[in-house]
Amino acid sequence: MDVVTAQIAYKGGMKTPKRLQPLVEDGLIDEVIGRLMSGKEADIYMVRCGEAVRCAKVYKEAAKRGFKQAVHYQEGRKVRSGRRTRAMQKGSKFGRDQQEKIWQTAEVDALRRVSAAGVRVPKPYDLLEGVLLMELITDDAGDVAPRLSEVVMSEEQALEDHALMMHYVVLMLCAGLVHGDLSEFNVLVDDYGPVVIDLPQAVNAAANNQAEAFFLRDVDNMRRYYGQFAPELLQSQYGREIWALYESGDLHPDSPLTGQVEEDTRAANVGDVLAEIKAAFDEEQERLERLRDSQE
Repeated sequence: MDVVTAQIAYKGGMKTPKRLQPLVEDGLIDEVIGRLMSGKEADIYMVRCGEAVRCAKVYKEAAKRGFKQAVHYQEGRKVRSGRRTRAMQKGSKFGRDQQEKIWQTAEVDALRRVSAAGVRVPKPYDLLEGVLLMELITDDAGDVAPRLSEVVMSEEQALEDHALMMHYVVLMLCAGLVHGDLSEFNVLVDDYGPVVIDLPQAVNAAANNQAEAFFLRDVDNMRRYYGQFAPELLQSQYGREIWALYESGDLHPDSPLTGQVEEDTRAANVGDVLAEIKAAFDEEQERLERLRDSQE
């Protein structure tokens, strides 16, 4: 059933959730059609705004949010007001409220920046009371686009889409951003290819000490998923190649990529290796947990 048919069939819509009521009262939302999904970071609703059907992302409070180690993602984000900075450092209620606003605003800023850079993302419209109104991604038939995790594809399609995703991560990095949580759960697929979603945790590539680790994890997640359908991708090293170009100042939106890098023959730091193994294990556990949640 496409979204237009869903509106007609859904008599009177659903009861308006409390968090969406202010947007209804302000005339930004005319009707809540239904809930699309409930995630660890936000609840997503399909809403009608005039004649348009859009998506309403209701951010969960920090205490209820499942996003781990959010402080690492916020490193390097600029806060113009000294009062806000001091309040956040003290952990006061005002400080916590300001931190939440920064977390939410960061997604809008990131969506606009990467869209301007050429990355396909949902168009943001309004951010009010912890709710982000944005474009609803659908296919040509009007059905809500599935997540990448729900898509099965041919080897040829996997190679094509993976190449496009590598282009997108390059464009984001050239714009100074790393997604930070890129996986098959944060990519939608419509008739024109992948659409990147969920960017509240996007990090400043130059100012965040964890940016490289986040970036390599993002690219590795894409390699692993598309590698199910195109096994040759499993041996690629696009993450290291792209980051090396970035660090040397040679990365450009049209930089040619091979997926290969020269091997580093220097002795490995055992502590760093163990830390990477632990991080990979934690990430895999979180991925499996998300997979279980998506199947419930």
